[in-house]
Amino acid sequence: MNLKPWHTIISPREDLREGKPLDASEFAVHLDHVRSGKAGEDYTNPERFFHRTYLTESLLDLAAQTIRRWNGITVETSPIFNLSTQFGGGKTHSLTLLYHLALGGEKANKWTGVDRILKKAEVTSIPTAKTAIFVGTEFSSMNGRGNIGEPIRFTPWGEIAFQIGGKEGFALLEKNDKEFIAPSGDDLEKLFDPTTSYLILFDEIINYVSKYRNHNNLGSQFYQFLHTLSEFVRSRKNIVLTVAIPSSELEMTPEDVSDFDRIKKLLDRLGKAMFLSSGKETNEIIRRRLFEWNVLPEEAKKTISEYISWLQNHESHLPGWFSIQNAQENFEATYPFHPSVISLFERKWQSLPRFQQTRGVLRLLALWVAKSYSEAYKKNLKFPLIDLGSAPLEDDKFRAAVFEQMGEGRLEVAVSTDIAGKQESHAIRIDEEATENIKKKSLHKRTATIIFFESNGGQVSGKTATIPEIKLAIGEPDLDIGLIDSVLQSLLDNCYYLTSNGAKYKFSTQENLIKRFVDRKAGVGSLEIKELLEIQVRNVFSNFNGIDIIYFPSLNNHIPDRPVLQFIILHPEKNFQEEFTLAFVKDSIFNYGNAKRIYKSGLFFCIPETNTVLEQAARKMLAWQMIQEESSELRLESEQLSHVKENIIRAGKEIKESVWKAYRYIYFLDKENGLHKLDFGQTHSSQAKSLMDYYIQRLKNDGEITEEINPNYLLRNWPPAFSYWSLKDLRDVFYSSPKFPRILHSDGLKNTIINGISNSLFALAQKQGNDIKEVIIGKTIAKGEFELSDEFVILSSDEAKRLQEPPKLQKLEIILPSMNLKIGQEYQLNVKGYDQYSQIYSPIHLKWTTSFGTLIDNRLIFEEPTNDPILISAFADDISVQKTVYVEHTKLVHNQSTNQSLSNTTNFTWNGIIPLAKWVLFYSKILLKLTQKPKLSIHVRISCEIEKENVEQLKSEVRPMLIELGLEDSID
Repeated sequence: MNLKPWHTIISPREDLREGKPLDASEFAVHLDHVRSGKAGEDYTNPERFFHRTYLTESLLDLAAQTIRRWNGITVETSPIFNLSTQFGGGKTHSLTLLYHLALGGEKANKWTGVDRILKKAEVTSIPTAKTAIFVGTEFSSMNGRGNIGEPIRFTPWGEIAFQIGGKEGFALLEKNDKEFIAPSGDDLEKLFDPTTSYLILFDEIINYVSKYRNHNNLGSQFYQFLHTLSEFVRSRKNIVLTVAIPSSELEMTPEDVSDFDRIKKLLDRLGKAMFLSSGKETNEIIRRRLFEWNVLPEEAKKTISEYISWLQNHESHLPGWFSIQNAQENFEATYPFHPSVISLFERKWQSLPRFQQTRGVLRLLALWVAKSYSEAYKKNLKFPLIDLGSAPLEDDKFRAAVFEQMGEGRLEVAVSTDIAGKQESHAIRIDEEATENIKKKSLHKRTATIIFFESNGGQVSGKTATIPEIKLAIGEPDLDIGLIDSVLQSLLDNCYYLTSNGAKYKFSTQENLIKRFVDRKAGVGSLEIKELLEIQVRNVFSNFNGIDIIYFPSLNNHIPDRPVLQFIILHPEKNFQEEFTLAFVKDSIFNYGNAKRIYKSGLFFCIPETNTVLEQAARKMLAWQMIQEESSELRLESEQLSHVKENIIRAGKEIKESVWKAYRYIYFLDKENGLHKLDFGQTHSSQAKSLMDYYIQRLKNDGEITEEINPNYLLRNWPPAFSYWSLKDLRDVFYSSPKFPRILHSDGLKNTIINGISNSLFALAQKQGNDIKEVIIGKTIAKGEFELSDEFVILSSDEAKRLQEPPKLQKLEIILPSMNLKIGQEYQLNVKGYDQYSQIYSPIHLKWTTSFGTLIDNRLIFEEPTNDPILISAFADDISVQKTVYVEHTKLVHNQSTNQSLSNTTNFTWNGIIPLAKWVLFYSKILLKLTQKPKLSIHVRISCEIEKENVEQLKSEVRPMLIELGLEDSID
């Protein structure tokens, strides 16, 4: 809800709106100046004076008794009043009110509030009274007082006689004045006319006594005069004597204290002590003196209602002394101020020796209102209330007034350093650096200001600002109260004069540990920071379920080339801001030393956004550790030692969180062999058990890694040229090719293989040399029964079924030295048999036939020539094979018409050289198209140059592979 700012609802008085200079004299009136007309119009103009004066119950009672006395009524009246309040508590203001009533007479009936006085006094009119005023700070008994044509007066009694009776009155006491002897009661009888009403006002009398105590024995004579005058006044019905004495003994000498006690006892015995205002009445006094005030506006009531609602929702956060039940009344009584502002002076500031209860408060609040009103329009500020946090400590005059009331000018350093007064004041600076919701409300500056006022600037022992008091003072309808705890911690971390004890805070003139901390922090070396950060980063990136973690590699060969997932934690120095960081990542992904990296898909590079925050956090921890090591030398108290330990623990937590926040980027290969960046955003340790756990979960969710895969995935991606798939090759492809999913652990691949075998999707077998053994399909096996190595392979289900059949003759091959045989030469006929597994199989019951020549057992001889092709056939176990040969020197004559009638086919042949780079394309685009053609025959000739000393080694490597493939193994 948008609440109207206070300055648009209620207007300060004109001089405050115009920002006219305000000094203490605005609220410190001199009676002599009022009498002489030298005081401001607020005091000399009685109509204006009464309009801005709030009649407290005590002031109303004082005025009512006085005018009853002037009317000759002695019942329920006192002839003598002792106005005893704290310095600046409104005594002189009360004397001024009586003075105007005495002079006003009937005219006073029209002034604001006089009707209430008449009603309380139960009279209908105010008689005019003669007045006499004595102000001790103004009167000189050394030089006397008197204008041209006037007698010179040297004593209080001489001055009063002159004011009462002019020259004739003074003449009655002239001798007493010259000889500095107090008059007697008889002397006073002659001075005061019994039919005339009188008002005698005394102010600042202790000041006078202190100054002239030893001058012609005036100290003693003044006491005698006051005693005699009091007794005389008591004997009359129409004279009122009002004396204002301070209740504070601040800056009194022992003699002053003695005289003060004597005079106070005298007045208390003969007169009536009056205490001029209570806390609630002070609120109204303030509003009358500072604002154009009539009644509480409706918009103000809306504001108060919203504040009450907020307080009710956060009652558990508020101090025990604050009553929610009375909150409405308190807010209405203090508007536009927050109740904490006004109650502060009663709750906390009463104990300050120099505090002026009314005058001091008015002076401060007037400066406060004038500055706040001006700033509200200049900066478009929209504060619904004037709260403690809005106090303009940045204003020199306001600060000076505050320090004057606190009685400690040395607070200037603390306030300007930590709160306001300088552009670099700590609270202002950290507000500028804070998040927007804190910055726009200036929460650091406002909170620091509240602490300063609530703790009396540290001037009174035991006065601190509690967290509930702070939250009450700063609370407003749209405030997130959870921000205050972090704001308080930021202030403790940065302010030089702020201390805490549990949940209590205070400012003082004494430097705290932060100043030492700042000094030590500046001296921390970069090597120390680097070492600490490496330790802390390792702690955060602790091992996660056996995943390989590589810390701070500086070369690409520091990262092993292995078929596993590897998380590479780059050093904070290799952060996202540095240009060389990504170059290092690219180089490490594709290269291993001078060779090409094979298992590049299994690499995840964890990169910090910046090292600035990390270094700052490390610097803090090292600085606090240095202070702890120097604790004996620094003579730290137990409470300070406790703070140091707490800060070390907190700094450790801050480093941990800084690592979480900094390492927000992970780089890895995408499916197109390019670099992919994954940004984790702002992370914190509460999001997962560990940072690795958080990484793994996110990568799983994004489909970049998986625990295991579906066995059907292997079938869909089975290389068409492979009859079986080595488990080593299978494992390797998941960490070398980004087109394949990355498996978290090798056990995941084992689970996939086990599931595929149990569901008969493929088979597991052992490979021993060129032999495939122990084919397993349709069974459940354990992980420990096989390894991801070249010794184990998986086969398609069809291949497995074939391999599981008993060996039987599958193919025969006739072996002859040549296709062109000679007449008369005997040839031994041989045959090779192969089973369904392409293994050698010896045929049984072998039979031979030939279309020409003589066949004896398995020997063949040609005794005569022939021009026809000769068909030799071998038979065994229902398997037959034919081979066509020719007899040498026989001229072959082809019957073209016969051949054409026998077949509609012709030969397709190609020969040429295939570049190495196009072998795969040749296979996929040409050979695969020809695999379905009958009688496909491929003749391969391989030629390469090799060093002589390496020939035999190459032969030994290639020959077993040729045999494994069932190919001719002779190599030239």
